Amino acid sequence: MRVVMSTPVEKMDRPYGKRWAALGVLCLSLLIIVMANTTLTVAAPDMTLDLNLSSADLQWVIDGYTVPYAALMLLLGAIGDKYSRRGALVLGLVVFGVASVAGALSDSSNAVIASRALMGIGAAFVMPATLSLLAATFPRAERAKAITIWTATAGLGIAAGPLVAGALLEKYSWNSSFLINVPIAVLGILGALFLVPPSKAGHSDRLDYIGGLLSVIWVGSLIYMIIEGPHFGWGAAAITAAVVAAVGLVCFVLWELRHPCPVLDVRRFARRAFAGSTLAVALFFLAVFGAFYYLTQHLQFVLGYSPLDTGV
Repeated sequence: MRVVMSTPVEKMDRPYGKRWAALGVLCLSLLIIVMANTTLTVAAPDMTLDLNLSSADLQWVIDGYTVPYAALMLLLGAIGDKYSRRGALVLGLVVFGVASVAGALSDSSNAVIASRALMGIGAAFVMPATLSLLAATFPRAERAKAITIWTATAGLGIAAGPLVAGALLEKYSWNSSFLINVPIAVLGILGALFLVPPSKAGHSDRLDYIGGLLSVIWVGSLIYMIIEGPHFGWGAAAITAAVVAAVGLVCFVLWELRHPCPVLDVRRFARRAFAGSTLAVALFFLAVFGAFYYLTQHLQFVLGYSPLDTGV
């Protein structure tokens, strides 16, 4: 009896029978990488005291995850589409789980930041793979409902992260905010192998590596500037990052307009509905995660709230 799902979804002559169970696996995988953005904000005060973190250390412990996550998502998503979406999902979960163990065992700021960055790389594999697998697995008539559930899961992850971390920190140390990821990642890997069918893009076009590299440069530089400038001053590092981001964005757009199979079709942004909704989501996340970073410290350090009260 065949246990591991091996029939590519593109070769099935009817909708995949276990697609809703597969969606559960995809949503579970999405949940832990979104929660990783918010759980550590509640754990940050305990971590600061235990590891004697400076303000700069704490900022990069939180955002060390965000930079590779955002910068690599386009490129790693394109690689997963070309070679194996499920393979990208499993690889991302393995990297994420191993990095979570490393983070829990860390005893210095540099070790925690490195672990968080590795978690971000794993998340950059997972996020686009979940949506690509969803689109490939569900027929058009059910796809909108599946995407709605997927999107709601992301929203749940944002809200659940502080609650889960707060509950854990009532009895355990900040290390538990890393270790909680490990069993969920293992479940995601097993579920992906047994329930999620393999899938990859139907075309064999040459991968847009240059566009992917340019996206890494300009997105990474932009996020570095957003982190560095307001917190540590508009010195040479922040200004250089701003220039690199601007030049990289221009080069990226020009290249994508010329490439026959771009990693991102920038022409879509000419449509006001697409551009407006994308901008709204970006501003929402910028506001939410910025507020989380400051509120969790204010509630615990200044007002004396417990981790669970802070999470609530």
